[in-house]
Amino acid sequence: MNEPLNIGSHDLPITDELAAFMRTGWARESRAEVSARPIAPWAAKRRATLAQRFPGERLVIPAGTLKVRSNDSDYRFRPHSAYSYLTGASESDDVLVIEPSGQAVLYVRPRAPREEGEEFYRDRRYGEFWAGPRPDLAEAAELYQIECAHIRDLELAGPARVLRGVDASVDAEVPRGADDDELAAFLSEMRLVKDEWELGELRSAVEATVRGFEDVVRALPQALGHPRGERYLEGVFGLRSRLEGNAAGYESIVASGAHACVLHWIRNDGALTAGDLLLLDAGVEADTLYTADVTRTFPLSGRFGSVQRQAYELVYEAQTAAIATLRPGARFRDFHLAAMRVICDGLRDWGLLKQSTDELMETGLYRRYTLCSSGHMLGLDVHDCAKARAEVYLDGVLEEGHVLTVEPGLYLQPDDLTLPEELRGIGIRIEDDLVVTADGATMLSAGLPRHPDEIETWMAALS
Repeated sequence: MNEPLNIGSHDLPITDELAAFMRTGWARESRAEVSARPIAPWAAKRRATLAQRFPGERLVIPAGTLKVRSNDSDYRFRPHSAYSYLTGASESDDVLVIEPSGQAVLYVRPRAPREEGEEFYRDRRYGEFWAGPRPDLAEAAELYQIECAHIRDLELAGPARVLRGVDASVDAEVPRGADDDELAAFLSEMRLVKDEWELGELRSAVEATVRGFEDVVRALPQALGHPRGERYLEGVFGLRSRLEGNAAGYESIVASGAHACVLHWIRNDGALTAGDLLLLDAGVEADTLYTADVTRTFPLSGRFGSVQRQAYELVYEAQTAAIATLRPGARFRDFHLAAMRVICDGLRDWGLLKQSTDELMETGLYRRYTLCSSGHMLGLDVHDCAKARAEVYLDGVLEEGHVLTVEPGLYLQPDDLTLPEELRGIGIRIEDDLVVTADGATMLSAGLPRHPDEIETWMAALS
């Protein structure tokens, strides 16, 4: 039974004569030359690990579906990270099933043959003429090195663990079980330690991000004269992201002046003022969907003012102290606590808070000026492995192969009367991506300067 076509209300009707004409006269279709994706052997190992964790059970991991942006326009599709991790595939509506025997089958929606039906030229969502070709079954099997079957042959009756909230049609077919949450948690925990292939992809994403930050600094003269200078710079970084990767890994934060006090400022619609700081939080997402996540705060004039430098150096010292804690066996929370002790010392030195550092750490009063945590795991998601249990992530210990960000900040709100006027409206964050190694940690984003003197020299060299 054929599924209904996705046809717009304003599409012209098709006569029988045109339908017949469209089915003939095409060059004989031959299978495209495809080769296995580099991720394929790594994905196969991951599927085997998953099957061993849940022996004798059926596991269902959907890719996800197209999501409507407005009316009949969809967002560009990105598969669920767990599905990508286990397959390396990137088409919508497909479903990975690991059978109780451990055998994995990828159920895909292949491109429609031109000799039958109208999908290839009429279906706005899936038709080849509208959305481009999808792999056929043989091509998909070669690309992903996995047995492939048509999605219409997927039978979901019977007990199974399902990765929920990804594909509503799959959720509806299989009754929810208490064990589903355990599957989601393990799929996150599998990704905590990055393998060699993943580390290579993350390095590439970070290297492209470094070039994107350089692009932004070079574009400052033009952006400073634009009424939406923040958006100008967002576009500059976005161009690098699309040229060297899939896209930006998340909505870029391009925050000038007091906008930097908004932790997730993504409106990016402000003008730039030469005397202000710019906080740029952005990352290139590689074609394989691994993303960087880097923040730099730099003076739009090219040189820090004295108060700006004072605030920046405190954050720099906090980040440096945090990075020094990173090593296998250290608690995940240690780097945040180390950064916050430095922040507390600085706030006390400035006369903003009177209590001892120990008292401030206990009461949390310092959080008025810094608010959020100082880092997170990084990988396929910018906030990676979010479904992992607290005991193996937030309350766990670091291991070799963990990749994380370290990003303390100060957010001194423009209307905060506890602050001297010269500090109000300053927002600073310094964020780097690091991989835990056998004897410490390596900074993947070392290609960008951190110290204020180095930043001024870097900006001058790019101008």
